Amino acid sequence: MSQPTATPPSPSAIAPISYSSKSWKRAKRAVRCAPFQRKFYNTMREHSVPLLEIVGTSGQEAGYVASMQNELTAENVLMWLIQVGVLRREVDGQGITDSFRLTPLGTRLLEDWEANGERWRSPSIGSRIKNSLIQWLRLPF
Repeated sequence: MSQPTATPPSPSAIAPISYSSKSWKRAKRAVRCAPFQRKFYNTMREHSVPLLEIVGTSGQEAGYVASMQNELTAENVLMWLIQVGVLRREVDGQGITDSFRLTPLGTRLLEDWEANGERWRSPSIGSRIKNSLIQWLRLPF
């Protein structure tokens, strides 16, 4: 006797994840304070980006960063973006890789910017200080 197969729900039947305003603001601030350009996030929407494509001159040539990033600095920022929920590490059959990809929160953030026609702008000094303090102290806001 064959087992009935369950069909996955259609994408329109799945309710979008609801994020608190605190999480949303923190993620938005973290993305704006990160040294990455919009092209970096748009690329990660389609596929994962390895760390070595971000650091050194390759990151500048790809349009991912405005100024050259060393590996330690780039990885620290990527880890922070993972903590705030914007990115995740890519996993393959052998475990975690050195590649990164957007989470649903990161995707929604980009979609929101595009829908509202927001420019990709630099954060204020206050936002940079707040982001740095929260990141350094690992505060929940």
